[in-house]
Amino acid sequence: MDIHRCRFVPYKPSAINAIAFSHPKTRSALHASLSRLAIGRANGDIEIWNPSNGTWNQEIVIPGGKDRSVDGLVWVNEPDQDIGDGRIAVGKSRLFSIGYTSTVTEWDLEKGVPKRHASGQHGDIWCMAAQPSASDKTGTGLEAQDSAKLIAGTIDGELVMYSIEDNDLRFQRVLVRSPTKKAQMVSITFQSRRIAIVGCSDSTIRVYDITKGHMLRRMTLGSDLVGGSKDIIIWSVKCLPGGNIVSGDSTGQVCIWDGKTYTQMQRIHSHKSDVLSLATSADGSSIFSGGMDRRTILYKQNTGSDNRWAKVWGRRYHEHDVKSMASFESGRLSVVVSGGPDANPVVIPLREMGRENHRIMSSLPQQPPLLSAADARFVVSWWEREVHLWVIRKSAADVFENGSEDVDINQNRKLLKTIVVKGDSNITSATISRDGSLLVVSTSTSVKAFKLQHQDPIKPVDVKLSTAQVPQKLANAGASKVQLSPDGRWLCVVQEASRVLIAEVISSEGPDASIAFQVQVHRLSRLRRNIPRYILNSGLGSYDRTITHVTFSADSKMIATSDLAGYIDTWVLRGSTEILQNGAKEEGDASSPSESDSSDEEDNRQAESSDRWVRNPNAKLFPKLPSSATVLSFSDDVPQAGDDVNDYTLLAITSSWDLLAFHPLQGSLTPWSRRHPRKALPAPVQDLLELAKGVVWQGSRAWIYGASFLLMIDLNQDLPKVTPESDSSETQMKQGTKRKRTGPNSGAGGRMEHGSLAPSHVQKHTAGEWEDVDMEEAPRPEDANSDDEMAENDGELAQLRKTNEASSNLEVTQTNGEHKSWWMTYKYRPIFGIVPLNKPDQPLEVALVERPTWDVEMPESYFSLEQWER
Repeated sequence: MDIHRCRFVPYKPSAINAIAFSHPKTRSALHASLSRLAIGRANGDIEIWNPSNGTWNQEIVIPGGKDRSVDGLVWVNEPDQDIGDGRIAVGKSRLFSIGYTSTVTEWDLEKGVPKRHASGQHGDIWCMAAQPSASDKTGTGLEAQDSAKLIAGTIDGELVMYSIEDNDLRFQRVLVRSPTKKAQMVSITFQSRRIAIVGCSDSTIRVYDITKGHMLRRMTLGSDLVGGSKDIIIWSVKCLPGGNIVSGDSTGQVCIWDGKTYTQMQRIHSHKSDVLSLATSADGSSIFSGGMDRRTILYKQNTGSDNRWAKVWGRRYHEHDVKSMASFESGRLSVVVSGGPDANPVVIPLREMGRENHRIMSSLPQQPPLLSAADARFVVSWWEREVHLWVIRKSAADVFENGSEDVDINQNRKLLKTIVVKGDSNITSATISRDGSLLVVSTSTSVKAFKLQHQDPIKPVDVKLSTAQVPQKLANAGASKVQLSPDGRWLCVVQEASRVLIAEVISSEGPDASIAFQVQVHRLSRLRRNIPRYILNSGLGSYDRTITHVTFSADSKMIATSDLAGYIDTWVLRGSTEILQNGAKEEGDASSPSESDSSDEEDNRQAESSDRWVRNPNAKLFPKLPSSATVLSFSDDVPQAGDDVNDYTLLAITSSWDLLAFHPLQGSLTPWSRRHPRKALPAPVQDLLELAKGVVWQGSRAWIYGASFLLMIDLNQDLPKVTPESDSSETQMKQGTKRKRTGPNSGAGGRMEHGSLAPSHVQKHTAGEWEDVDMEEAPRPEDANSDDEMAENDGELAQLRKTNEASSNLEVTQTNGEHKSWWMTYKYRPIFGIVPLNKPDQPLEVALVERPTWDVEMPESYFSLEQWER
């Protein structure tokens, strides 16, 4: 396989402005299964992550738009209901956001679009919090109220109320009007159902009774430090379960306030600049703070009589400000997730802080916004409202065989086109035909098609761009997914996140080739799933029926889709039914009604033609996947009449790292997949924390990649059997792979090495002055008697530094001295995506696109004498 290692795609991850968990502390396994993490970014995108079992799967991305930003996120969970027979209807989870405007937005997670907006006669909203439910009151004698409210603070010093009862969102009234507009309301939290704590920009923390609209108390921090501004900004406020209040301000101090007398109990100066974010554990025993100095600090309460708080741990996990953080505790999971302008979410252990490593999750999308038109050697990428088209002219072998020693590989690529899509909505999906003649782009409001005329293009003028007419039912409805078939004849579109449509593309050949779409669009009905109605009307509703993957077979005669619940739906082209196995018969039109789809009568009929999409007769035999699929792809093999197994191969890789290969026409697992459950995979594969992002096929070999690894598995060969000897740490280290992690973790990184609890603050005396020593850069003491430590030093990181030895050291078991059954490397990172560039009759050639963090431009960060300037 020839690899073009590329770094020319200027994808820029957007800064993280807001982080919120739907269930910060879960009460049952049912709530844990419905818990989601929402991350709001500066470009208006909202990402929904599933923290289940520490996999941290980025399930969907709700795209933003022009001049939009998400600066605050709030989840609201309605009360659970007991409907009898031991069944519990979990309360609906609703997500709201603000963006430094006067508007509050509620999001429809089932369709991935805004659900409703509301605004009032007030200034821009800077902070927002949800009123706690009646069951969460802290023993104040307050009578239970059925209605729920959102309380927001504005730039004009106003406190406003929004009603969210009756599944609605509307502005209700202004609770408090400031006599002057000097004080902006910057942060807000609830102490009880009727008491709101608001941090302001005029050195005050104010306590409001929202039922009466009165200010109960005003706590003052005084003036800023010498040389600072006159007023102190309270960037974050939190309440502990006992009622005490925690605040972080622009002086770098964390203050503890008595929740009954509203007086200051303690002041801790722990940051060298502003404290921007706070998080607390559910039991109130731990406090985290993140600041502009990039530090994240943990505080614990002493067990003595004074019960004072003290700093016990501090590290720099981020390359920029720590702007937002939130805690999550569910079973064995106990973490804090933080983020900021460096765009990487960081998972920090909460309960196991100091005993487990942190984990930096990639800022790159789980589903790569990267495509290729292999026959034309085009590489396509998109972000926000722009689509970029490059051409890679020659293969790697041709470049170095025909050139001199001083070959400039940058001359082998050229940016041909940059297409800016009209409208305010960001791009949700894009697809390009194999010959590069048709490009289809979708947003949440429209679907657009572009015709590309070219012949061996060298410069931008060699590609002529024109628009192609899209059927009306597609053009004005938007889509979450679009996918062209390999032969360019069919366009599959997913609308409203779960509705599958198919349109035929009619193209002519010749110099004046034209491209058009059939006017009639057909709906492909999905299988009915026996999901109780009370489940569909509770929790996240039908969110888990959101389709995340669409793929065509190599001969364009079969379509497969998968959703977040783990269900796979397949359809076949009526002209290909002669290869159906087991005597299966056609099951009727693919446009038959389904439980989750509704359409006009004409959508349920297909045109009378020889080619018609029908549901795979054996689709019902597909099992539900153990978890949602992160990769779904057909191999390049096409069923032939003389084959032993006259069927396709469909590979599904789940977020729990189950590799499942199906024969879709038979509706069964392949023999290889039956012999290789998850526990039969090599230990380094089972140990992977990163999820698979995509796959490229080379015959029976599946080249699977994630953000930090490239893995090859041959589906025609059995993997070596896992034995206690081959699974030992020593053996794994000799092979240069990651050491086997033993025991469960709390959702962040693996366990720390023995003796790694080094001091976090060390000073040295030089030239009559004390200087701080950054222990993160200092070498850690090693136990010379520990074989594990010796092995670790020569393990993965050492292999990354010795790139010439990486390939040989990371090559693993061979089968009978022939082809390897599997192979893995960590040489390429972070991987943005991998796309093929070869024609079907040529050896595999791919473009591997990396996006290193040091290539990404970030805003100017905090600088002091103790830090390097960035």
